[in-house]
Amino acid sequence: MVEPANPPGWREVLVVAAVVVGVVVGAAILTALLPAGAQDVILRTPLVIVTLVVATVGLLAWLARRPSAS
Repeated sequence: MVEPANPPGWREVLVVAAVVVGVVVGAAILTALLPAGAQDVILRTPLVIVTLVVATVGLLAWLARRPSAS
């Protein structure tokens, strides 16, 4: 296995973590601002799970198609 030439450091990891937390908090705030009917659709159906599965598959497909670092 080939090591990356410049592995990510703590700063990059913390930036990605902060962005992810910001997106989740933003989504929670936006969901709270929706009317009750729309909140029920988001919170009581598998919409969130389907969205997470699609995003995960998309990310894995994107990572698999990237050219190797070697």
